[in-house]
Formats: sequence, C-alpha cells, structure tokens
Amino acid sequence: MFIDLFYRLRKAGVPVSVTELITLHSALEAGLAEASIDQFYQLCRTTLVKDERHYDRFDTVFGAYVHGSDSVMDAIFAEIPLDWLQRSNELDLTEEERLEIDSMGGWDALMEAFKERLQEQRERHEGGNKWIGTAGTSPFGAFGQNPEGIRISQGASRNRSAAKVWEKREFKNLDDNVELGIRNIKMALRRLRKFTRDGVAEELDLLGTISSTARQGGMLDIQLRPERRNTVKVLLCMDVGGSMDYYIQQCEELFSAARAEFKHLEYFYFHNYVYEKMWKDNRRRHEQAKNTAEIIRTYGKDYKLIFVGDAAMSPYEISAVGGSVEHWNEEPGALWTQRLLDHFKHAVWLNPEPEQRWLRVPSTRLIHKQMDERMYALTPKGIEAAMRRLTSNKA
Repeated sequence: MFIDLFYRLRKAGVPVSVTELITLHSALEAGLAEASIDQFYQLCRTTLVKDERHYDRFDTVFGAYVHGSDSVMDAIFAEIPLDWLQRSNELDLTEEERLEIDSMGGWDALMEAFKERLQEQRERHEGGNKWIGTAGTSPFGAFGQNPEGIRISQGASRNRSAAKVWEKREFKNLDDNVELGIRNIKMALRRLRKFTRDGVAEELDLLGTISSTARQGGMLDIQLRPERRNTVKVLLCMDVGGSMDYYIQQCEELFSAARAEFKHLEYFYFHNYVYEKMWKDNRRRHEQAKNTAEIIRTYGKDYKLIFVGDAAMSPYEISAVGGSVEHWNEEPGALWTQRLLDHFKHAVWLNPEPEQRWLRVPSTRLIHKQMDERMYALTPKGIEAAMRRLTSNKA
C-alpha cells in the first residue's frame, strides 16, 4: 500500500525511507487513522517527514495524491452573504478616473462607515460608490477601485491599496532547500562573517603537525585544532503572504543561502509589518505564535537583525491602532518595530521591490525613515551593502 505516495515523495525531494513507510503501515494496522482523511494526513506527515523544512513539499504531494490537487478551505464570513461578493463584472478605470475617487478621510472614518454599512445594507450591490459590493468605487467589497478601502473575499491583491483585508489567508513556509539560481546571493552573505576557533579540537592542523614533527626530530606528532566557525548570530524576520507571493523565489533563495552560511540563525515570519506576535510555522501561526516581546528577551543584542519585506501596505498598518489588515492590534506596528531596533542595534531591511519604486509608496517611505535609511534591495549588490552595514560599528 501507498507505494505510489512513497515514490512521489521521493521524487519531490522528501527523504522518506522504507522504514518510515513500514511505520506508516503499522500505525494504520493499529487503527490510528480510521476516522477521517485529516487524521490520515496527520499520521502520514508524522511518520514520513523527518524535518519540518519538507512539510510544504509533503503537503503538495499529499494533496495531489488524495485529491488530485491542493485543497484550500473556502473563506466563510458570517456577517456578509457570499453572493454580495461574487464576481460578475470588474471595474476598469483610467488613471485620471482613479484620481477623482475620494478616500473616506482617514482610518477612523473608514471603520465607522463600514460599521454603518453592515447595519444598514440588506441586499447585493454592484457598481456603486457606497455599499458593500463588487465592481464599483465603494471602499467596501471586491473587484472595484478605491484609494483606501476594505477588501473582502477578493482572494488576491490587485492594486495594493486596501487598508484592511477580510478573507482567510493561507501562507506557506519558505523552503530552505532551494538550489540558488544566483550564486552571488550566497557570496554576498559571506560579507557577514566573523570566524573563531573554539570547542573540541578535532580538525587536523597540518602546518602545526609539520612544525611539531620537525621539532621532534622527525617523529610524527599530529596536532589538532577546533574547527573554524562563523560566530555571527542572525535573526531573520520575513514578510510572508499577500504581495510577497510575487517574490517567493527570491526569498527562498535568500533563506536557503542564510541557512547554509550562518550556524547561529533564527527566523520568524510576519505579515506586512511586525506587531505583537511573530511565528515560525505558517500553518500554526495562530496557535503557536511567539510574542515579539519574548523574542526581544530571548535573543541578545549581539544578534544581527534582518527584515525581509516589500514594505508595501496601507500606512495605517504602520501608524494606527487597529491598522493591521488581519487583526486588531492594540499598538501601532511602528512601536513594535522600534522596540526591536532599540534592542538589536545592528539591523537592516531587504526589499525585493525595485528601488526606484520605494519613494512612490507612502508605507515604504515611512519604513525607510524608521530604519534610518538602512533599507537595501534584495539583489546581490544590495545584500552585500547590507552585510557591510551590519559588520560596521555604525548601528
């Protein structure tokens, strides 16, 4: 049984062995996954996958094996009927027409108007400028045009202008086993190195052995020394999901290279901007998130902090209470980022967006300023410049 699944996993690069396949059979015979396909999935992943880095590849293979494709849960919103948001048309405006659309006038006004619409609206609307609906200039709904609104159940960003997003989000962990397409990224990271020799002496010291043997009159005297290790400590905080989906390949290449270059590497994910929590596993980000305050307490000031993100979002996500597109944040994102910067004196931000766009995006300008201009392009040249900044005495 499950030979096809076994070979599919092997082909996808998941190092599953015959022993683990036998363990799966034994667990099934013991009745550990009789109730549902979800239990079977959990059992297969537990027995066949030895390293969490392979979870995403396992999920892809398992979904194709069981369903023929990946399955994603449909978003369900209890307060808003789904037919209000079904796509039947899409508004296509010129740049001049977009500029004529007024925003609501700020975060508080936007949220207050949204509450009023929820209380008053009783039917579907399409093409309007006020109600929750589709294909219009209203700030609320999907597939329309507004400079500052609440996107609901659209599925993906189109203009990156939403101040709030209501929809279920499924993010994927970055795969650190990706073969780098640009070797220069790995070479650029090597600017951030500080080698020492400590620990157990287990590496042959060839020159020391020759010298000592000569001093002993030709009697072989083997000398050992501790291995030379890079002692730099790195804390990598990565934006994931939303507009960052466009840059998955570049981020996976960076993540893979960082895992190879830095022995002391810790990483966390966030979405758009740092708030009171970050997480290590995107599948369990709500259940197993770690408090940002605890991260600050856990990792010493000697860690080098590297943010990775496109910095493109609603400015409210940075400056406002409740500005997060996913939850109600009690404190502005800028406050949490500043706490990290106050603790980790050596910090940089790597941005995959082309540098010429940075000054055209309000949120990017805000972050660039908060980082004291320590924002660099996610390119080999930009990474090299960022690593030089991290190794300098200038915070």
